[in-house]
Amino acid sequence: METTPAVDLAKAEAEVDLPEIGDRSRYNALMEVIRNRVTVRKFDPDYVVPEEHYDMIMEAARHGPSGANAQPWQFIVVKEADKKAKMADYFVAEQRFRAKAKMKFPTPDYRGLATAPGFVVVCSDMRWVNAFPILNDGSDLDARYKENAERILLQSVAAATMSAHLAAASLGYTVWWVTAIGQEEAQKELRPLLGIPEEISVLDIFLFGPPASAPYKRWRRPIEEILHQDTYNTDHFMSDEDMAEWIKTRRHRVMFKDASKID
Repeated sequence: METTPAVDLAKAEAEVDLPEIGDRSRYNALMEVIRNRVTVRKFDPDYVVPEEHYDMIMEAARHGPSGANAQPWQFIVVKEADKKAKMADYFVAEQRFRAKAKMKFPTPDYRGLATAPGFVVVCSDMRWVNAFPILNDGSDLDARYKENAERILLQSVAAATMSAHLAAASLGYTVWWVTAIGQEEAQKELRPLLGIPEEISVLDIFLFGPPASAPYKRWRRPIEEILHQDTYNTDHFMSDEDMAEWIKTRRHRVMFKDASKID
């Protein structure tokens, strides 16, 4: 994979280009990308991602924020069709297992993994939690801090992954964030396939490419439902019953329906 010349990188990393406070030009450009970041689950199988685009997308991921600036991420670009197909097979089998287990989750069609032009496996080494505040003495306090350290690690990797998504969207690609890989069975399947050491965990798969058909924008909560001023607005708190009802009646709609067609 080609890399940016060292001299250019050194210059770029030594300078911070801060805009004038209140200048909306870069904000408007960023929001154009954010609003048009669209998830699809089937891509144009004949498209080949230019090598330069991988470099640009991974460069964006590299600049994501992280706890303790540990940058606890690794990215595996997968181009071999056989490996993509085997990973798709795993997730299709997982989809069938969920149905048999009666989880009642409206699972996406994972067959689209096999033909995704851009395919990046996102990994991390969970030992990076030691870079964050913990005691490592086996105490209850240590357990609480380790739980928080794991959140820091996962948030850090998610931030880098989101940077990659936005970079791909800025290049005109649609994307797919595959996250159903936390269980140990997934690790056992994917590590040998990709030569991943036992200490490394697969956290996400990031897919991108031109869509196979016209994409649509999915529903977003209105800002008044998520923004609170100084104090939590309990008007937007959901009881257990509210949450159960939303999952039963709304979840499948907001996951798969065009936002313009949701009541």
